[in-house]
Amino acid sequence: HTFAVRRLLRWYEEGADVDQKILALSTYLGHAKVTDTYWYLSAVPEVMAITSQRFERFARGEQEGGP
Repeated sequence: HTFAVRRLLRWYEEGADVDQKILALSTYLGHAKVTDTYWYLSAVPEVMAITSQRFERFARGEQEGGP
C-alpha cells in the first residue's frame, strides 16, 4: 500500500501521465484488474487532493505546468 501511494504521489509531482503508468504499477502489484489499482486514486487523501487539483485545472482549461 505504501509503495503504491508513494509511487503515485511521485508521478503526480513529476507531472507524469499517471493513466499511462498505472498499468505497469498494477502489474507490479499483482492486481488482476487495473481498476484495483485505480482505487488508490480515490482512497488516499493525499492522492485524491492532487487528482482533484488536476481536474480543477483541466475543467478551467488550464494546461499542466501553466498558471
